[in-house]
Amino acid sequence: MSTTTSPEGRTTSRRRETANKLDRLQGVVRLLQEEHQTVRVCGFVTQITPAYFGISGLDKHVHIGDCVELDVMRPAGRGPARAEIIRIDQGKVFAKPYSRHLDVGIGTRVFRMGPIQFCPDNSWKGRVIDALGRPIDGKGMLVPGNRSVHLENDPPSAMERGLVSTPVRTGVRAIDLFTPLCVGQRIGVFAGSGVGKSTLLAMLAKALAFDIVIVALVGERGREVREFISDTLGDALERSIVVVATGDESAMMRRQAPKTAMALAEYFRDQGRSVLMIMDSATRFALASRDVAMASGEPAVARGFAPSVFSDLPHLLERAGPGPATGESDRPCGAITGVFAVLVDGDDHNDPVSDSIRGILDGHIVLDRSIADQGRYPAINLLSSVSRMANKAWAPNETKLIMKLKGMIARYEETRDLRLLGGYSKGSDAELDHAMELVPRIYDALCQQPGEKIDVKTDPFRALSEALMAQDARKG
Repeated sequence: MSTTTSPEGRTTSRRRETANKLDRLQGVVRLLQEEHQTVRVCGFVTQITPAYFGISGLDKHVHIGDCVELDVMRPAGRGPARAEIIRIDQGKVFAKPYSRHLDVGIGTRVFRMGPIQFCPDNSWKGRVIDALGRPIDGKGMLVPGNRSVHLENDPPSAMERGLVSTPVRTGVRAIDLFTPLCVGQRIGVFAGSGVGKSTLLAMLAKALAFDIVIVALVGERGREVREFISDTLGDALERSIVVVATGDESAMMRRQAPKTAMALAEYFRDQGRSVLMIMDSATRFALASRDVAMASGEPAVARGFAPSVFSDLPHLLERAGPGPATGESDRPCGAITGVFAVLVDGDDHNDPVSDSIRGILDGHIVLDRSIADQGRYPAINLLSSVSRMANKAWAPNETKLIMKLKGMIARYEETRDLRLLGGYSKGSDAELDHAMELVPRIYDALCQQPGEKIDVKTDPFRALSEALMAQDARKG
């Protein structure tokens, strides 16, 4: 007598057989892990779009921000093809590549690599690297250090940070007088395109008060990178590390470059050093973050920017500042003094990105196009610029003097149109007459050309007094 198996029974049998095979496969994997200590987890490309790749087989083995390596041929010297996980769904993950053009097809193997990390070293001074920590200056390979750093570190705890109290001179007279900086402060340089942000940042990079300078050039034109490094930065390159992601590179590289630069700054800060972190610009980091957020499916909430952009910005900028009060071996940690360029959209200083960054930082330096049109450089608007740490840098008598000078400048500027129309007669207001005499001379004394030698030893108040006296002598 023959017996037949129901369809439900056959299905149950196949499931048990599949489960047994999976158990045996997991046992083989464990044995291989014990024997070789590591096993490369592999997935396969199942979807290709202009913005991202869909990958099957990795959803249980990766996290958001992990790096994966694609099994494709690359030209010599280009390194492996990499992408970053930006979204995880059931059975599939989405990865955005670091390179724009990759020979990827359906079925291309993808290997998990984990979070990106590298090992900085003191010998990296004077070098130029890309967003992934690879040298691009043709000076050979980088010497790896003894400790690896992650690109996604959390900022120090609010109650563990040191206090900001030590003033620092930059050699830029307008800044040292009206918006002074302190070690560990974070300040923004806000301006439209072509007003002199990069030139001012290069002048600040030459300040000798810092042990090392980390420069992040994000979204810059390729031509300007060489000019900035060779001509504008000049000798300051010897104590600097430059991280570059040009405007033609992918959004992932432009988003990664500031994180790489900040990780380098944190490495040297933890050694007890005073670090100057310069980023040009934070706006292009926000634009790159927007591209990544849109590729992952986030909705736009403010002028096309996704919500995660406004959480990425404070997380990155808060990593700058004073380090923990005590570090390893109970020795004091250093500080990261951050100067971040902000490219305002259409000279609108209240666009969402500029407004968000201004609320995060400890002050802002505003460059005005109308001042640049007058030939005054740096084109700093003294009335709109604010340093929230100024009271820690000024003595009481200096504070009184600066407030008086600002009042005089405000009076001069608010009556400019009236005077140009001939509506004011000299002698009608003694204070305005005094402002009309003194303010143009102050403007002349604060002018500094890009090639001018930076002097950080001379007291800025004394330098202003001597410049005004010199003007009097020439008139006499």
